[in-house]
Formats: sequence, structure tokens, C-alpha cells
Amino acid sequence: MQTESNNSNQDAIATDNLQPDDFDGAGENGSSTDIFRQQELAQMLLKGAAQEANMALASSLKIDALQQVRNLSRFRNYPTANVQPRALLILLIAIALTLISVATSNVFLGIIATFITLSLSVIILFPWLQEIKKDRFTLSDIALFLGTIGAITSVVGVIKFAGIADNILAIGKKINWDASGTLAEWFGALGQILIAIVAVVIAWRQYVISKDLTIQQNLLTVQQNIITQQQTIDSYFQGISDLVLDEEGLLEDWPQERLLAEGRTAAILSSVDASGRAKILRFLSRSKLLTPLKRDGHLGRAIFDGSGGYAEDRIHGVRVIDLGVMLAGADLSKTDLRWTDLSEANLVHANLSDTDLVKANLSRCILYHANLRNADLHGTRFYYGSAETATPRSRTEPPNYQTGENTGAVVEGADFTNAKRMSDATRRYCCAWCGEKSRQTIPGGCEGIINKLGK
Repeated sequence: MQTESNNSNQDAIATDNLQPDDFDGAGENGSSTDIFRQQELAQMLLKGAAQEANMALASSLKIDALQQVRNLSRFRNYPTANVQPRALLILLIAIALTLISVATSNVFLGIIATFITLSLSVIILFPWLQEIKKDRFTLSDIALFLGTIGAITSVVGVIKFAGIADNILAIGKKINWDASGTLAEWFGALGQILIAIVAVVIAWRQYVISKDLTIQQNLLTVQQNIITQQQTIDSYFQGISDLVLDEEGLLEDWPQERLLAEGRTAAILSSVDASGRAKILRFLSRSKLLTPLKRDGHLGRAIFDGSGGYAEDRIHGVRVIDLGVMLAGADLSKTDLRWTDLSEANLVHANLSDTDLVKANLSRCILYHANLRNADLHGTRFYYGSAETATPRSRTEPPNYQTGENTGAVVEGADFTNAKRMSDATRRYCCAWCGEKSRQTIPGGCEGIINKLGK
């Protein structure tokens, strides 16, 4: 009972404090009142008191009533003339006489009654109209309205008093309106032609917009494909690392693990573009996974070289991943393959145009009819030993890394057009073993160099 009395007192205080001026900031829909009501109801509902919520609803109804009173008071507060009951009676009689004169077509009575009705109406409504003008119309609005009316009036006056109206009437009398009807038909046909032209322009514009949207959609698709490919490559990197490394981070690749690594590599190289292939090859090369490593004769594990890395063994070493024919016919154009070990890889008919092959190892690589146009061959290794004694790889003979026999790349039919920064020793080797047709593409020419390939 004490709680109910307290709540009643609070509602009474809140109701007494809410004066009409408290609603000055509220909008037409009473947004401030609604917010206040919702906040009060939410607080009471959170307390779990249904009776308090009902009393709050009653309080909100009182607020709505005060709002309506405020609106009515605003309307009624407009200043009006101090009208006597006698004037209202005269106004009613004047209105009645005006209607009677209109019904009976009595001009004299109608003029007098209309004048009296208009005068009394203006006297009564003038204060209210003045207040409306003050609230609704600014001085600039009134000036703009009067200026427009004045301009229209002046144009009419010029046409009337300058004789332009008479000239217009004279021209109108001279016009053959029968001929103008035919002219109107011509104009109608011209309008239809213009409508057709506009329709064609709109259709063309829609086609251009549709084409632009298609291009934008294709660009978004390409970007999404790039992101998806990069995520696939990152997953591949992590999978290979987990496969060939032990818990301590050391290389521990058993035969089955090497086979799985080669299978994953072959699968991903066939599903990515040239840029993705280059990223994978750089990762594998710099991780020494493509390099033949010296192995323990009993355990088969890679052996350290004593300087913080793994020892290489070009003759008997075993690679973690043997590329084999994974890159045959592959597109590697316009990619970065610097310092990449591609030795003994099968790159037959591969596209290496515009590729950066600086310091790359292509020894014993099969470049049969490969495209090396505009490739950067600065420091690229095509063989071991000297250019005079080096020969391409052989299927039956083992390589000799001292003299260079059987250590060179197979460059028969390769295209070296506009190859960049090819060293003189590399030029001599390629001229000797690339064949007569490819000799014509080597920068600097092959004059004086024997064609050892004989083809």
C-alpha cells in the first residue's frame, strides 16, 4: 500500500510539472512524448511490477491530453479582432443577401452585399492572416512572390502598350491555317522521329551501362579468384611444411611423404595461373625442396653441410619434390623466377616469355621448343663447366659436373628472340646446341660458332 501511494504521488507531481511549454520541442507525431513513455514503461517492466506499468500508462495518457491542450491553446492564441455580436449578425445577413442576389441575378444587390461581406470578413481574419504570414512566410519569400508577379505584369504591359499584341494578331490573320494543319502533321511526324531517336539513345545508354556493370562484375570475379587462389596456395605451403618437417622443425621426409608432397604439388600446379605457379616454385626452391640433397646411406635422411644448411649432392642426391613433367607446356610468362632451382625439370613447350630468370638454375632442364622471348637471362645457369666442353643432358650417360658433359640444358628449338642480358658463354652454348632455326633468334648472332647439334 505504501508503494502504491508513493507511485500515485510521483505521477501527480509529474503531471503537475508538465506544462504546455514542455512540449515546444516535440514534433508533429509527438516523438519526444513517445520516447519518454517507452523509457518509463521499460524501467517499470524491468522491475516486474505490472501495477506500476498500468499507472505509468495512465500517466502517459495524461501527457497526451496535455499535448492536445497545448495544440488547441496554440490555435486559440492567435490574435483576432474584437468583434461585436452586432457585426456577426450583419455578416450573416450580408452572406444571405449575397447568395440571394446570385440566385436571382440581382447585380445591384449583389455588389452591395458582396462588398459588405468582404469587408467584414477581412476585418475579422486580418489579425489571424497577419500571424500566419509571420509564422509561415519570411520577408524574402514575399519579395520573391511580388517580384515574380511584377515581372509577369511588366511583360504583359510591354506586349500591350508597345504594339506587340497588334502585330501578333496581324500575323495570325495572315497565316493560312489550312496549310498550317499540314505543317502540324509534319511536326507530328518529326516528333515521332525524335521519340524514336530518343528511344535508340536510351537503349544504347542502357547497353553501355549494362556493359560497364558486366566489366565491373568480371573485375570483382577476378579479384575473388585471386583471393581464393592465394588462400589455396597458403594452405598448400602449410600442408607441405607439416608433411616434411618433424616437431622440431627438421627435415624428415620418408618415401611416402615425398610421394604425397609431389602429388600435392602436381595437383596445385595444374589449378593455378602463371603467377601462382611462380610463387609455388619460389617457395619450394628457397626451401631446398627442389634441390638434390645428400642423404644418409642407411636412414635416407638429409645431411647437414656443417654451415647451417643441408648438403647438396647433384649426382646421387634425392630431392624432396621432383618436378619431373609437372611443368611441361606450362605457362610461366611474365613471372618472377629469380634464383629458382629448376634443374632437371621438364619444360618442353613451356612459355617463359618476359620471365625474370636472373640467377635461375636451368642445368639439365629440358627446354625443347620453349618460349624464352624477352626473358632476362642475366646469370642464368644452363650448364656446369665451360661452354666449350658442356653438352646437353643424356638419358644414358651420367653428368660430369667438372667438365660440364651431360650437364647442359636441352635448348633445341627454343626461341631466344630479344632475350635480355645473355652472357657470351651462354650465347655460345645455346648457339652450339639449339639448332639452325633457333640460332637465328639468339641476340648477338651465332656467326663463327659451330652447330654441334647438326640440325
